[in-house]
Amino acid sequence: MDIIRTLAEELGIRYDQAESAVMMLDSGDTVPFIARYRKERTGALDDTQLRKLSQRLEYLRRLDDRRQEIILSLENQGKLTAELRSAIDAASGVTELDDIYRPFRPKRRTRASDARERGLEDLALILLMQQERYDRPLDEIAADFISGEKGVPDAAAALSGACDIIAEEISENAGFRKVLRSIVWESGYIHVKKSGEGSPVYAMYDDYSEAIKTIAPHRVLAIDRGEREKALKVSVEIDDELPLSWLIPRAVPSRESPAKKYVERAAFDSWARLIRPSLEREIRTALTDKASGGAIGVFAENLRGLLKSAPLKDMTVLGFDPGYGHGCKLAVVDPTGRVLDTGVIYPHKPQQRTEEAEKTLKALIEKHRVGVVAIGNGTASRESEEFVAGVLRTLPGDVRYCIVSEAGASVWSASDDAAKEFPDMDVTRRSAVSIARRLQDPLAELVKIDPKAIGVGQYQHDLPQSELETALDGVVEDVVNEVGVDLNTASYQLLSHVSGLSAGVAKNIVSRRDREGKFTARWQLLDVPRVGERTYEQCAGFLRVPESDEILDNTGVHPESYAAAKKLLKMFGYTAADVRGGRLFELRKKIIAAGESDVAKSLGIGLMTLSDIVGELEKPGRDIRDSLPPPVLRRGALDISELKTGDELDGTVRNVTDFGAFIDIGVHHDGLLHVSKYRGDKPKVGQNLKVRVISVEPERGRIGLERA
Repeated sequence: MDIIRTLAEELGIRYDQAESAVMMLDSGDTVPFIARYRKERTGALDDTQLRKLSQRLEYLRRLDDRRQEIILSLENQGKLTAELRSAIDAASGVTELDDIYRPFRPKRRTRASDARERGLEDLALILLMQQERYDRPLDEIAADFISGEKGVPDAAAALSGACDIIAEEISENAGFRKVLRSIVWESGYIHVKKSGEGSPVYAMYDDYSEAIKTIAPHRVLAIDRGEREKALKVSVEIDDELPLSWLIPRAVPSRESPAKKYVERAAFDSWARLIRPSLEREIRTALTDKASGGAIGVFAENLRGLLKSAPLKDMTVLGFDPGYGHGCKLAVVDPTGRVLDTGVIYPHKPQQRTEEAEKTLKALIEKHRVGVVAIGNGTASRESEEFVAGVLRTLPGDVRYCIVSEAGASVWSASDDAAKEFPDMDVTRRSAVSIARRLQDPLAELVKIDPKAIGVGQYQHDLPQSELETALDGVVEDVVNEVGVDLNTASYQLLSHVSGLSAGVAKNIVSRRDREGKFTARWQLLDVPRVGERTYEQCAGFLRVPESDEILDNTGVHPESYAAAKKLLKMFGYTAADVRGGRLFELRKKIIAAGESDVAKSLGIGLMTLSDIVGELEKPGRDIRDSLPPPVLRRGALDISELKTGDELDGTVRNVTDFGAFIDIGVHHDGLLHVSKYRGDKPKVGQNLKVRVISVEPERGRIGLERA
């Protein structure tokens, strides 16, 4: 198999693009580095395309390894023919390879293997060949194989054993299996029944059927979970007439003979006993794999949207971690993320020290000039929102609040990293710090948490964990590098996701910063232990140094392009001061007038690199997230009982699933924007939307929405 050509065809890219990408990945270049700084070599493949290529490359190489294992096994058995070799080389997937290899792989003991040991293989061949030249009745021919020593007591036993051999050979025919698999996939149904009393969670799946080819991925995962919990019994249903009407004419010789009924009986047995159960298992596995892959994709897409949410800059935030018996934990965090103050209040039952709680909250807000209260969405969130909204109404100014997902906050607050940063702070107050910081800078805070704990997926605990982890880690790496990282303020956790940097190297960078003070130039990274030329090449362009005298150190221009960038500025009469002052508005026009190709050629760079350099020079130190809508900040709380059909509200997308998007509209219960109501692009996590209420069920906490 030509892996490069296969990659190009599957991804819809040119051969040379795939070839260049594979060469660079194999040499150790990271996906973000290739996507950002090697556009000319890949034809501008983006990070998503490169991730798919990398994952598919790994699969195709594993497939090729499996192909070679099979070839070697067949050679060792002395059974590798030119026809087999051709079929193996042409196989495009593991299932197809396994179908080809099935007759030759080592087997556990079967009825057919027992029959072969009893010397009945020749009789099976006679039945298959319909050898009419025998002038004796078939029973007499079968009698020749009677052997008490071999456990063949009579002709009937001999014929039965021969049929077992034929049934197995039919079941191992790769061509038969391929077509029969397709028939079941196209015509079969998944049927589900409750097991015993079952669980009310799975009530909708009692006596439930859906076509295999159309069943939704989230239903597959729900059914799988119910089966694991022994709440559901699942089967694959198909009218046997469909596959048998195809199989019998092809497995049984058309001419009439005494042997025909035995071969036909063997074909029926092969389908019922061997092929159908095997295909059912395969199809269930295929459905689960497809659904898992889709769920991982949804999780990754949601995570990308959340990590790229707009930060709330230049504002002091009070993190509010709701609770009942142990109180609500408070933490005031300045615009740089530094903790200024903490506290605990008890506005709710059982203590319900409301007046005291109001005084404490007001005092903290006024003392530190808090601009926003970030309220966690966990236990007691609704009551806390009403309490905070009531307090804010009594304050002058425009202090607002925002509901923040606290998923994973407790995981981080109990971690060794949190304990090291706040050794004298209890776990719950650390959670309040995390809630405040994730409103200020979602990316910087959320990278400290295992992506699986962030809570923007579906059925994440049921998915293949290694595949999920790989996908989510890839998203984190891509977003971190797309946004860029301040070398002098980033945590080691954030730095560890920068292209080319491991957690160990990231800790070395922070240690150097703590020991010697801030970095004042990118090149100083080369003084950090374990940062050599190769690591520097991969990471430098993604790290920003605002304190540097070299303005290019605070842009996405890679150090390898500094000379070209400076020559470009000089060519059109600009200086570093013009870059710093944001006075390059005419640069792109001047380049176009001079001829972009000619300018790029004179600088010794490609057109795409030239365009990227100009973009960075025009907006040094920019944060791509600043162009996104800011978080929705509220001043008054709204209860679900106050909602009515037709109300239009501003909402923020909290989660996206296969069946719809969950929107925070400020009533504690997220509303559901069903897929049928999207009317346009699929919503993304973190996106702000104007929505209209179309249904309200207060007793069930359900709100139906449509786009306004």
